[in-house]
Amino acid sequence: MSQVCTGSSGAGGVRRSMGHLSDRTTMLTCAVLVSAAVLVVGLNLLPSDHALHVGDATVSLLGKYFCYMLLALAVDLIWGYLGILSLGHGAFFALGGYAMGLYLNAQGTNIDGWQAWLGHFPLMALAVVLAPGLLALVFGWLAFRSRVTGVYFSIITQAMTFALMLAFNRNEMGVGGSTGLTRFSELLGMPLNSHAMTVALFVASVLAVLLAFVICRMMTTSRLGRVCIATRDAEARTRFLGYRVEHVKLAVFVVSAVMAGIAGALYVPQVGIINPGSFAPLFSIEVVVWVALGGRATLFGALIGALVVNWLKTVLTTEMPDAWLFMLGGLFVVVTMALPQGIAGLAASMRRQKGGAVHE
Repeated sequence: MSQVCTGSSGAGGVRRSMGHLSDRTTMLTCAVLVSAAVLVVGLNLLPSDHALHVGDATVSLLGKYFCYMLLALAVDLIWGYLGILSLGHGAFFALGGYAMGLYLNAQGTNIDGWQAWLGHFPLMALAVVLAPGLLALVFGWLAFRSRVTGVYFSIITQAMTFALMLAFNRNEMGVGGSTGLTRFSELLGMPLNSHAMTVALFVASVLAVLLAFVICRMMTTSRLGRVCIATRDAEARTRFLGYRVEHVKLAVFVVSAVMAGIAGALYVPQVGIINPGSFAPLFSIEVVVWVALGGRATLFGALIGALVVNWLKTVLTTEMPDAWLFMLGGLFVVVTMALPQGIAGLAASMRRQKGGAVHE
């Protein structure tokens, strides 16, 4: 708590935040993300009969993984650093996806009514930010103003997600009902199934994760980040010191929701469909498992968890589709019991032990 009280603001705080961007973990994470993008694009450019060639289908799959990594970052920001377990981020992800889906659906067709304005890319981009952002702003303001915390917040976010899933299942919503939106052909005048668009969407997903990681790192190592951690660990004391805890929670919740919406918008053109299943509470719970496995309040751990779990899901749902959900549940139990700090925490513990052994 003393860090919160003595933390400097203004230029000093900015310099300190920028300094943290040069630490080893941050630099390594950024280097890995950039290297992954360069490597995948390079291998994709090899002749199709080359042993190391990476096909467009694999590039799209990896792009989907990066969208999930962006979503995991959003959850880690609110859960890891504020201690707020949101089970509604699937809804923010889906809203961003539906905004993109409506735009894609309008390409090459004459659509009348309220959906016509989504046929313009700048307006769609604005909707991707505003739809989840405004929902988080209104929902968060009501919840945090009423001081809803803990499991109660998790329950009402899950209820919100379920209500939206039921609403989007209705044909009267004009977004495809239970079938969703699938009639996608082009983006910015380019065919979605073209090689260039596949690579462009993958690169955009990687850049989005990279930018989000840097922004989250700056937030969490700034004065705001220290207030977030103080709120997580001792909310009553932080409030007593004069901090507007509700405002801090609301600001971070909105930023997290917008990140989830952007992840959904990048996800849809790479998979070719968006339906009410994205609102399913189970999906939001899966995201929590990703973050728990990777390690809360580390950011890079969320990236690792999302990648590992979804890679396992791709492999195991092909071999054992009926057993996947049981495996996911078992994985969550094992991580909770044996690795409470996740993969990132285990790696940090091993480094400390190694350092101690060297000093001895």
